Amino acid sequence: MPFTLNVNGKSTTVDVPGDMPLLWVLRDVLDLPATKYGCGIGQCGACTVHLRGAAVRSCQTPVSAATGPITTLEGLSPDGSHPLQRAWEEIDVPQCGYCQAGQIMSAAALLTRHPKPTDADIDAAMNGNLCRCATYVRIRQAIHRAAAIATGSAGSASAAPGLRA
Repeated sequence: MPFTLNVNGKSTTVDVPGDMPLLWVLRDVLDLPATKYGCGIGQCGACTVHLRGAAVRSCQTPVSAATGPITTLEGLSPDGSHPLQRAWEEIDVPQCGYCQAGQIMSAAALLTRHPKPTDADIDAAMNGNLCRCATYVRIRQAIHRAAAIATGSAGSASAAPGLRA
């Protein structure tokens, strides 16, 4: 069955079963590989994308429910200039990197709602995004750093809350 999707600002039609998870449409049909398969049950967050501006687990979202704009990591900022992408690089967050697209997409939804999040805001928003390398401290630091970049208080990395030398 054909579905017209708005992915990363572009309209596209896919001919797939309505119950096909959005994850597989993005990765296998539209060739957008940043969104990862992690657990398949919506518990790890590796497959997080934005649907109508909200962070959703694409492995649990059927394509038939994907009405409205969809944003993947590729659409967040194709040139890597989004404050989160810059902060992730500056703080050197990833180790293996597998979960990072989902981490960044959850963090982007948080910063849209809370431009200057507290540690508690970050912990609540990022709960459920698992990182096997346990880079949680650096993830929190990078979210604070991205908030500083986005709000114009973008001094050096040492200016971000919670950073240690």
